[in-house]
Amino acid sequence: MSQKKPARQPLAADTSYGNVPAASFTADACCFPSALQARDNSGFHRAWPRSSIHGPNALVFLFTFHYGNPIMATTLYLAGDLVFRPGAIALFDRLKAICAEYGMEGLAPFDGQEDVKTLPAGRDKLMTIARADRALMDHCDAGIFCLDPFRRAPDMDAGTAVEIGYMHALGKPLEGYTVDGRDYPEKVADYWQRAWQQPLSAISGDDELSSGGWRDADGMLAHSEGMVQNLMVEGFIELSGGKVAVDSSLEIAFRHAVKHLAARL
Repeated sequence: MSQKKPARQPLAADTSYGNVPAASFTADACCFPSALQARDNSGFHRAWPRSSIHGPNALVFLFTFHYGNPIMATTLYLAGDLVFRPGAIALFDRLKAICAEYGMEGLAPFDGQEDVKTLPAGRDKLMTIARADRALMDHCDAGIFCLDPFRRAPDMDAGTAVEIGYMHALGKPLEGYTVDGRDYPEKVADYWQRAWQQPLSAISGDDELSSGGWRDADGMLAHSEGMVQNLMVEGFIELSGGKVAVDSSLEIAFRHAVKHLAARL
């Protein structure tokens, strides 16, 4: 079982290094380059812009790089169908910036996979991605998952659902977010109406399974009332101590999820 990283307390503004107050340290004073980089034991790169290194932050980096043992922020696995969306890299950059505001580092599923692009399409490439994503989930301290419906269907991306189960089994904190706050059965009903022009049917009280109130035209139970996705998805997030943030703006919903996670770590 992975061990949780110890909480990191920010340095106070009056912290001193020798007789020099932390507030007087700057990137220039400490002779830092324009971007500081280090590699942790898992091989993932860290980079910090010069503009973020001043005052107590500069003192942190002075200790960090003087002793050659980088101080790592809490790392978050940022999962969801976002990897399939147009402009995915720019979108993840914005989400990572939100994570940084709360003192955490967001990592996209494709981070550290630059070499994968050169592999020919096929099963070997896909398995390489699967192994790399699993390693990244093992490495990260927590996960934040987009639960938006995928490909115009009521259900979220299946791969993301698998990742929720995997990280929950690792005992890591989870959070979710979505722009679609409708109950899952409502999404199923809308899909059936749009795609097949058929409504759901209410089930009777003597139905053999009473975990839901509706069945679709194929007779399949549609349950998870009060949840935005299948109960196991939102249930695992809640069992980890998290919740699902909802807002019509993806980035605002994500910010709510990050804020809630930061408050409980």
